[in-house]
Amino acid sequence: MEMALALWKNLLQTTKKRILQQRRLSLYNGAHGYEEELIKKKLQQFSGGSINLSKKDNGIGILTLNNPKLMNAFTGTMMVELQERVTELENWKDGKGLIIHGAENTFCSGSDLNAVKEISNSQDGMYMCMFMQNTLTRLMSLLCRLPLISVALVQGKAFGGGAELTTACDFRLMTPGSEIRFVHKHMGLVPGWGGGARLVRIVGSGAALQLLAGAARVDPERALSLGLSQETLPSSDGTTALGQARTWLAQYTEGPTTVIRAVKNVVTAGRELPLEAALRTEKDIFGTVWGGPANLQALVRRPKHK
Repeated sequence: MEMALALWKNLLQTTKKRILQQRRLSLYNGAHGYEEELIKKKLQQFSGGSINLSKKDNGIGILTLNNPKLMNAFTGTMMVELQERVTELENWKDGKGLIIHGAENTFCSGSDLNAVKEISNSQDGMYMCMFMQNTLTRLMSLLCRLPLISVALVQGKAFGGGAELTTACDFRLMTPGSEIRFVHKHMGLVPGWGGGARLVRIVGSGAALQLLAGAARVDPERALSLGLSQETLPSSDGTTALGQARTWLAQYTEGPTTVIRAVKNVVTAGRELPLEAALRTEKDIFGTVWGGPANLQALVRRPKHK
């Protein structure tokens, strides 16, 4: 057993290096005219609200959008804090799942319009777009960056950028009376945080076009029929709904951390990579769990054949 574990650890380290070599550090960098520190300095001029992270012992993180005076709209400092919380989650080795929700029974109404007015020139808007796309792509776990199974708990309204944020999660749960709405058209815009591209992958191009071009209100029933939501929770009360979301997520995060994270990575590779590359990545990830502690314990505890 000890020799098997030693071999497994060596294989795990080698495989991790190969997988990490495949991942891109950022969608945008200096070659795209993207100067992150300058963009962050600009965003930090627009203060208010916070992004709070609580990491539980069971491996479930709770990320709270906290700006209830503005229906949890993103200020510039909240955009920067979201990036910081994503970095913290990337470094959380015991994490298995993540729930994103808004304070005081509403999800998020998008960007703070006061900040939007101040950065209304095209260049600043593009920089903000690139910054949020980078952050939400990292949140969505492109190739092992953040292998947590994520859920957006939609209470109240998820409008504009808030609707886009829900698409960066693996699953969406809604509460009675809640709604998701891509209102960008009414602002003379299109999605800029990656929500348009992600929405097409979730519901298909036809439904995505309807939701974007029609700025249609999506209630829990319609979200279920579109495949945009996985379930409507029984309660709309903030604390109760959060508890129900944790129970729902637990069915997918129960088990050894290494295995849950490996499962998420296999699915992410299948979604993001060409088939041949996804197959090679799956093989590498398989190598990190085959003969590992969870696998060996399962063989002793529950042999496949008797």
